[in-house]
Amino acid sequence: MDVEIKALDMRYGRHIALRGIDMTLSEGVTGLLGLNGAGKSTLMKILATLLLPTRGQVHIGSWRLPREQAQVRRCLGYLPQEFGLPGNLTGREYLRYAAIMKDAPEREADRWLSEVALDEAANRRLGGYSGGMKQRIGIAQALLGDPDLLVVDEPTAGLDPEQRAHLRTLLAQRRPGRVALISTHVVADLEQVADRVVVLHKGEVRFSGTLDELAARAEGCVWSLSGPANAPRPLGAQIIAERLQEGRMVRRLLSAARPDPSAEPAAPTAEEGYLSLIGRGGEVEQ
Repeated sequence: MDVEIKALDMRYGRHIALRGIDMTLSEGVTGLLGLNGAGKSTLMKILATLLLPTRGQVHIGSWRLPREQAQVRRCLGYLPQEFGLPGNLTGREYLRYAAIMKDAPEREADRWLSEVALDEAANRRLGGYSGGMKQRIGIAQALLGDPDLLVVDEPTAGLDPEQRAHLRTLLAQRRPGRVALISTHVVADLEQVADRVVVLHKGEVRFSGTLDELAARAEGCVWSLSGPANAPRPLGAQIIAERLQEGRMVRRLLSAARPDPSAEPAAPTAEEGYLSLIGRGGEVEQ
């Protein structure tokens, strides 16, 4: 199943949330990168049948939105960035109810409670769950029913590093025909799981390709500079990282030109490609 998005616009009065989006999502995991306000959540809500676009076409497999949204909902797993939970239900009761709504076997609820490490909290009321626990129960409900289309918005927010790594693995589980779209503003969340990545900025697609291709956007713009501990920061360069090493300051810099005569070129990462693409302060480099 492919997802085809053509000439998609979304406006709220004078505000343009999405402009001319053309995108194809194929089997596998696509990462959706962008700053807050880039339009990621708006795009995901359209795919999840919660918003009607101002203009454009969306085809999910053989179905067209919004005409066949009921069929799309039956194959959809969705986790919004912000979601409410019924605080009076236990984790087990909530997931069993979600399983019924998705026409999935009730036993799947217990399986996913285990997968997201909430077995011991299964009989506690959701109102007493921490933020991270609520995020995990949200991921579990999105994966119930083995959806063909998985749309998850900032799924690892509020989780510790170990939980982030485990849940990234769950969300990236491959199976024939599944299309997964995972949004984040943290490149590291995608490096181990994404087959491809799309960068949204100010409502427009500014990049689509692999993580290696994203890294290549910073080719010739990443530098390593070692100097005295009190050496001033080079002007006109963006500091990616700096650390003291054996009494010397070692800096990794992003700059279109060599920022210092002693700076050495370095191989770029996907994160540096992303930073090069969006520029400082979120302004896209052309």
